[in-house]
Amino acid sequence: MTTTIEVNKQSVKQLLETGKNKKFVIPEYQRPYAWSDEQIQTLFDDLTEYTENNNESTYFLGTIVAYENDNGEQEIIDGQQRITSLFLLLRAIYSKLTSMVETAESKNFKSQIESTLWEQNELTAAVNFEKTLIVSRVMGDEGNKVFSEILISGSTKIDSKDNYSKNYNLFVDLIEKYATAQPELFYWFIRNVLNKAILLPITADSQDTALTIFSTLNDRGLALSDSDIFKAKIYNNLNQSGKKKFIDEWQRLDDDASSAGESIQKLFYYYMFYLRALENDRNTTTPGIRKYYSKNNFEKLYKNNVMIDLEVVLNLWFVINNRIILDNEEWSKNIKIQQVLDCLSSYPNEFWKYPVVIYYLNYHQDKFFEKKFLGFLKHLLAVLAARYIVTPTINAVKRGILNLNAEIIKSPTPKFDFKEINEQELKDKIKNAHRNTVRMILKIISYQHQEKLLPDRWEIEHILPQKWQPSYFSSATDEEIKELVEHIGNKIPFEKRLNIIASNGYFQKKLASYAQSNVQIILDLSQSKNDWGLNEIYERDVRISDELLELLKNWGLNQVDTSKNGIKLIPILADRMGDYNNFLKIFSKKDSNEERQKFLNM
Repeated sequence: MTTTIEVNKQSVKQLLETGKNKKFVIPEYQRPYAWSDEQIQTLFDDLTEYTENNNESTYFLGTIVAYENDNGEQEIIDGQQRITSLFLLLRAIYSKLTSMVETAESKNFKSQIESTLWEQNELTAAVNFEKTLIVSRVMGDEGNKVFSEILISGSTKIDSKDNYSKNYNLFVDLIEKYATAQPELFYWFIRNVLNKAILLPITADSQDTALTIFSTLNDRGLALSDSDIFKAKIYNNLNQSGKKKFIDEWQRLDDDASSAGESIQKLFYYYMFYLRALENDRNTTTPGIRKYYSKNNFEKLYKNNVMIDLEVVLNLWFVINNRIILDNEEWSKNIKIQQVLDCLSSYPNEFWKYPVVIYYLNYHQDKFFEKKFLGFLKHLLAVLAARYIVTPTINAVKRGILNLNAEIIKSPTPKFDFKEINEQELKDKIKNAHRNTVRMILKIISYQHQEKLLPDRWEIEHILPQKWQPSYFSSATDEEIKELVEHIGNKIPFEKRLNIIASNGYFQKKLASYAQSNVQIILDLSQSKNDWGLNEIYERDVRISDELLELLKNWGLNQVDTSKNGIKLIPILADRMGDYNNFLKIFSKKDSNEERQKFLNM
């Protein structure tokens, strides 16, 4: 479908008069009126300076982006702060003109302003002061009524603190002072506001087009988010009693999301993957969230459990991002779960988040959730870590994740449909790990040696410093040393403050700083080594690659989930696969459902 827009330069008077046929509406999803007194002062000063310079060129006030909604109204997408301020300015001017002795000039400008603020009888031009040409419907904003009352009455309540009242009163004071100080210019000032100040209205054919234009033009702050649209849609679908409750719920969720380092926008995005999984949608093309939720007239937003589910999803992020323990959520106390989630948080892209959210949302009330969740997380980390280490691209896991999302809905021990990893290739690539995987690898290894989370602020420490003395290693070339310094065997997590103290010193000089660390593998290193060179890096390379491979295999890497000889195997949680493999070795058995059942019954 062809997208169409109209762009017509218009004076303030010309634009506002169009409200007679198509009323201006500031929709529910917009943010409250927020212009400061400084912005009001700047606008007024610019207009008076323009007048005093006797400038006959036009004065550009900016753009207004709108579209005609289903009710035949001009729904403002961008420029609501500016157009609201212009309405307040013209109402303040009208109040001043009304208080003055009537002259031909005052009568003329009163008539012009009336046509910009209020509805008029088409035959007699009689003004209906109770019906304004603009209405604000911003969700939960008590100022909507105040704005309307100011335009109708031309006055504010005593001690009003809202922005509408404060800015209107400021305009009244500024106009009074200007009319007194510059009486000969006052009417020219009004003329310029109405007829020489120019706006550029951009009228789009749909809300989507208008929002796209806004996002392209906007450089004055945060653009409207998709969640702003969702908020308005849900709000409008509720009865009056439900609206007040919803406003409180939304505000609380918004505040809590910010506290957790997330946003409502992100929560809706995560939730979209859960809904797609419920629909068994495995398409690797991810839709935009507004496009997804807008299907069938936004029906997905109107289900009673949406806000509840978003709060549940947010609980997960409080644990992951803020490292807190949730009341009545025993799993959040489990240090092994906390550690695996911390490792996943260093995965190089966001694809790990979707199956974790889906699993948590779908099974968090299960009686044995804690144990199942840990097994699932370990299996997920094993598969994703190995795949990215071998092939560090998004496409290496994208299709597998979309399939896994849908499989999670079917079972708490879902099928992991990922291509088998070549174990030797994995070991080789662990040693010279891609920079995006280093933090994740170091976390996984560190957590096999300590029963607590790593410190919040740590850096990747090069045990052999990146700047070394060439004479220190006479048997190796600079290129060989430079490459080896960046191997995983030479890297370790280290608290930032201690790393600053240790600086680029050699091993012996850094031992005192290492001994103060709360990272167990650093403490172990400081107690087991007196020196550090190329041989130690080679040795640690091998040890880490062997340890990590064995760990990932125990957690489920290359585990066949579906069948052997066409028979579906009984699933075993990833955290027990190591024990099961040992069970098979000890009793010299082959993997089968019979042996799996024996193991599970032990």
